[in-house]
Amino acid sequence: MTGRNPGRYESHYLRAVDPARPRGAWIRHTTHQRLGEAATGALWCTVWDAEAGPPYAVKQSLTAPPPRRFVASAEAQGRAAAWDLSAAGEGPALRHLPRAWMYRAPLPRTKPQSPLPDAVFTGWIEAGGRRTEVAGWRGMVGHNWGAEHAEQWVWLHGSAFAEAPGAWLDVVLGRVRVGGVLTPWVANGALSLDGRRYRLGGWRRPRVDVRAGAFEGVLAGGGVSARIAVSAPDGQTVAFRYADPAGGEHVALNCSIAEMHLRVERAGRPDVELATAFGAAYELGVRDAPAGVAVEPFPDP
Repeated sequence: MTGRNPGRYESHYLRAVDPARPRGAWIRHTTHQRLGEAATGALWCTVWDAEAGPPYAVKQSLTAPPPRRFVASAEAQGRAAAWDLSAAGEGPALRHLPRAWMYRAPLPRTKPQSPLPDAVFTGWIEAGGRRTEVAGWRGMVGHNWGAEHAEQWVWLHGSAFAEAPGAWLDVVLGRVRVGGVLTPWVANGALSLDGRRYRLGGWRRPRVDVRAGAFEGVLAGGGVSARIAVSAPDGQTVAFRYADPAGGEHVALNCSIAEMHLRVERAGRPDVELATAFGAAYELGVRDAPAGVAVEPFPDP
């Protein structure tokens, strides 16, 4: 890396899941700008219905940044989708990084936050000619930006837990290269339980086992520890190419109807077990697609 600004990317996104059936959506409106070039955009839409088959994905590249509101349509390579969604939620936004200055500083190069870490969606989605009415779907609204993606990353989101309907988990983990050396995993995020928000990660190094389609780990915070296990159903992970503004690319694997189990330990309180059969999202970012994973045929940017 030189001292010059290598460019910029930005993503406004949502994930929503039907609380009654393994149906969900992951939608992104993104901007991509290489050094010295005009900004371009893209609209991404993936829709899941595990009872009907594999996920349906489409991504349309644009010559300008897209709208931030989640009302749009995308068409590319014989696939098409459209959506008109609105989100409602209470509580403050979640800034994953533990210090405000980190959002102004050059490092870290990725800045994540969730304007609505717990949201309820209404509207509709049409994918592949099939329209789905959305009412009372749970999920979140996210926003991230930066100069480049982490060398490896994980994003976990969980809601619609049967034992605690108001609980949610929103965590990002990353590894970066510093002087050619890959750092250990660093985690940042929060767990909301019983009306209280607990910070997770920060200087506390997580213990994790990260694989395509499955994640296990223990994340600690002030007065809390969360043992997390996530698994994606077979055939329900979608893979997209993600380009870095400075060059190079990653592959992002996402399942937004994943299964999640949590065991939460809090000082002075009984342990809590939480589970959701398909209310979780698991995203893994890597340099190359794992063996047997088909990457969607859409370039980036």
